[in-house]
Amino acid sequence: MNEKYIAAKERIAAKRAGQPRPAERSGERLPPGQRQVDNFPVLDMGVHPEVPRAQWSLKIHGLVENPITLDWEQFMALEQFQDTSDFHCVTTWSQFDMDWEGVSMLTLIDLVQPKPEARHVFYKSYDGYSTNTTLDAVLDDDTLVAHTWNSAPITVEHGGPARVIIPKLYAWKGAKWINEIIFLDRDILGFWEVRGYSNTADPWRDDRYS
Repeated sequence: MNEKYIAAKERIAAKRAGQPRPAERSGERLPPGQRQVDNFPVLDMGVHPEVPRAQWSLKIHGLVENPITLDWEQFMALEQFQDTSDFHCVTTWSQFDMDWEGVSMLTLIDLVQPKPEARHVFYKSYDGYSTNTTLDAVLDDDTLVAHTWNSAPITVEHGGPARVIIPKLYAWKGAKWINEIIFLDRDILGFWEVRGYSNTADPWRDDRYS
C-alpha cells in the first residue's frame, strides 16, 4: 500500500500544480466493447433518494484508527479536489473528459487511517445499493467522493448530493448517494456482484461478468 499511496499523492500534487495530464493507459482510449457518447444516461435500481444536504452524512469506519461520521458542512470543509477523467459504464457506453469536484479518496484515507490488515472497501448508499473494491483499487489520484459534475452540483438522478468516482473501473463500482464506506480485511460482494457481475470490473480487460 505505501508505495502506491505515495505515488498517487505525488500525482495529485502534480495535478494541483497544473502539470500536464499523464499519458493514457492505452493507445486506444476507448476500452474494448465500449462506444463513446456525449450524454450522461441514468442507470440505477429505480430509486432516487432525495437526501437534503442538512440531513446527509458519510460514515467511514471498519478497520480504521479514526472512524468518523461527516455531515455535509464537515465534508465540504475538507480539502477539495478537481479532476477530469473518463467514465465507462458496463452497458457499453463511455464518456470522455468528465469534470468532477469533491474530496479525494486519499484525503479520506488520511483522515481515518486504515489499519494494516485492511485490504478491502465496502460501500453503502442511501437507496440500499452496495458495492465493493479492493483498497488498492482506490489508492489512486483520480478516485474521489464527488459532489460536483461539470461545474454544477450532481443532480439526484446522477447520485447527488455525493457519489463515488473510480474511473479505472466500470461505473457500477462508484456508488451513487454514498452514505457509508467500510474498510475490511475480507471481501464482501455488493448488489451487482452477487448477481453475476465481475468482482474486479476492469474495462480494459472487458471484465463485465464473473
